[in-house]
Amino acid sequence: MAGKSKKISLHAKQLEAISKVSRTITSNLYLEDILKLIVTVAAEVTNSKICSLMLIDEKTKELVLKATQSMSEAYNKKPPLKVGEGIAGMVALKNKPLAVYDISNEPEYRYKDIAKKEGLRSLLSVPLAVKGKAIGVLNNYTSRPHNFSEEEITVLSTVANQAAIVIENAELIVKTKVVQGELEARKVIEKAKGILMKEQKLSEDEAFRKIQKQSMDLRKSMREIAEAIILIDNMKKK
Repeated sequence: MAGKSKKISLHAKQLEAISKVSRTITSNLYLEDILKLIVTVAAEVTNSKICSLMLIDEKTKELVLKATQSMSEAYNKKPPLKVGEGIAGMVALKNKPLAVYDISNEPEYRYKDIAKKEGLRSLLSVPLAVKGKAIGVLNNYTSRPHNFSEEEITVLSTVANQAAIVIENAELIVKTKVVQGELEARKVIEKAKGILMKEQKLSEDEAFRKIQKQSMDLRKSMREIAEAIILIDNMKKK
């Protein structure tokens, strides 16, 4: 009976963890805060000593550590892995979970010196995937040798899948804001160019270069210079 209630309690804890990650989809948290929440939740679910989240840098094709609840300076400063390199790299490449009973005896595992120093023994690494494509991995370490069950792998994979959606959404929002900002800046600069062309009888290229030079001389963005030109023009009309 005690074993059954323990299992129900664990299941409830897992569902709450998944729910926490899911709720961040509509939250106003910054990506950095979201990643910290994900590793904290994952560590709670699996009773991990260290949980870390690594994302693939599309330019370098490396897995870069983005979040962990670990206080270990050595672990937090370890260099990135190439996709396909080490356990995490293989998980990212194959887009499939991988469990290692004892990382000290695993030939593919990198950073055995750090693992020994921090007392890390078993590892469960699962992919963060969006639309069938891995964008990173979620790593969970235990301090004692542990055989990860199918249920544990499934639960952590579910958390990872939810996390991947949250990360993708957050990055899309950032990209959208950047694009919107660029479009708005172009409109302002175009308007300022028109004012200079009309007032100073300049060509379009000459007006653009004038705004550009002012931007460099005053160490202000071209948008700021353009906004000042528009403001002065509006004041003249009043």
